[in-house]
Amino acid sequence: MISRLRAFAAFWYDFVIGDDWRVAVGIVVALAVTYGVSRSSLASWWIVPVAVLILLPYSLWRATARK
Repeated sequence: MISRLRAFAAFWYDFVIGDDWRVAVGIVVALAVTYGVSRSSLASWWIVPVAVLILLPYSLWRATARK
């Protein structure tokens, strides 16, 4: 039972964190900022797409700069 739980946790860690933990942290920050802005009267729908537009090229740049 413990080995299955460990395998399940390892899957989710690899799925969420993946190759670049910085992108995962960036998305978590974007979701937190979206939540914070949504509690005010401002529109918050645009925060996550902008974060993805920033983080995707950053991740690709880091992946290609290593080679």
